[in-house]
Amino acid sequence: MLHFSSDDFNEMHHLYRINLINSCSGYKSANLIGTKSSEGISNVAVFSSITHIGSNPALLGFFLRPTTVIRNTYDNIKETGVYTINHIHESILEEAHHTSAKYDASISEFDRTALEEVYKDSFSAPFVYNAPVQIAMTYVEEYHIKANNTVLLIGEIKDLYINDNLLDKDGFLNLSQAKIAAINGLNGYSIPQLKTRLDYQRPKDSLEINS
Repeated sequence: MLHFSSDDFNEMHHLYRINLINSCSGYKSANLIGTKSSEGISNVAVFSSITHIGSNPALLGFFLRPTTVIRNTYDNIKETGVYTINHIHESILEEAHHTSAKYDASISEFDRTALEEVYKDSFSAPFVYNAPVQIAMTYVEEYHIKANNTVLLIGEIKDLYINDNLLDKDGFLNLSQAKIAAINGLNGYSIPQLKTRLDYQRPKDSLEINS
């Protein structure tokens, strides 16, 4: 196997290091976060750091890079307290990825891509039209990560909209049915296929080897 030490990381070209460290953790969720400023300008941006925090209450978190530069998503959430999470699927990969471009706060990414904003049930933040999973979120709290000056922002799920064919009888969402994407590193997109679902595991009395 190839081996890299922390000393090696320090000697790498910064773009090589970014690609290596961003991809070594494995596949990540691929989502679009929709917000709207207090001036009424909508924003949508791709994120690969959204993670489950808890089910009761229903909490999701995501990480933002340092807020020492303009972060429209963060600013809008802090101003309004609401945002949406929308799953990226195969047919919008390129348009979704373009939202990583750094537009001025006065410009909506919806106006620079083929992505369409849609509003549901008087919720003020925009959803992404035709996203197979759409989640309405409210801001709860945030934590400053001192090690690299990033922010973990935590929100609560207020409304969950999903395509009918994704929901199994036990509440499991089969995302592969909608060709929902995952991100490898910063710009590698994959469309996973569900291999199997395994039962809840309990400790064994002895080693069992299947022949």
